[in-house]
Amino acid sequence: MKRVLVATLGALLVATAAFVAFVLPAEFGIDPTGVGRALGLTGLAGAPPQDLHRTDTLLVQDVREFELAPFESVELKYDLAAGDGFVYAWSATGEVFFDVHAEPEGADPGVAEGFAQDRDIADAGTYVARFAGIHGWFWENRGATTVTVRVRTTGFVTGATRYHDGMSQRLEM
Repeated sequence: MKRVLVATLGALLVATAAFVAFVLPAEFGIDPTGVGRALGLTGLAGAPPQDLHRTDTLLVQDVREFELAPFESVELKYDLAAGDGFVYAWSATGEVFFDVHAEPEGADPGVAEGFAQDRDIADAGTYVARFAGIHGWFWENRGATTVTVRVRTTGFVTGATRYHDGMSQRLEM
């Protein structure tokens, strides 16, 4: 019994020392012994995420509806500053192909970063812009009947543009 107790206490001591010397510096950036800095572990923790992001942009609620005939498509893009974003929900009366992507401000035409592509009748979530530019969706009706897509957003956007039939149209916010 005494041997088990000694082994347990020894294991607890080794685990505590490892936690203080290696885990705290690597995971939390806390290095009370200096071992983490000496081994280069303190940089692994990275910068803590920002839970609060303030903006001067006004909060905007937007609702859009698009009717898409078979094999017709539409794009809706919002102007966002880096770090700003919106909460969204869209639904369609039938399955549509969608592509969520963004074009950085000042980038060459056709340069875009994609985030999601799929087929569905609805999607919802939160989007935060990593860079300033236009951010939004492309929807295409690949079915045989007309569908209606309805989009609701609330966020810190400064403008919106609809792209349809090779034309762009600035939308009132």
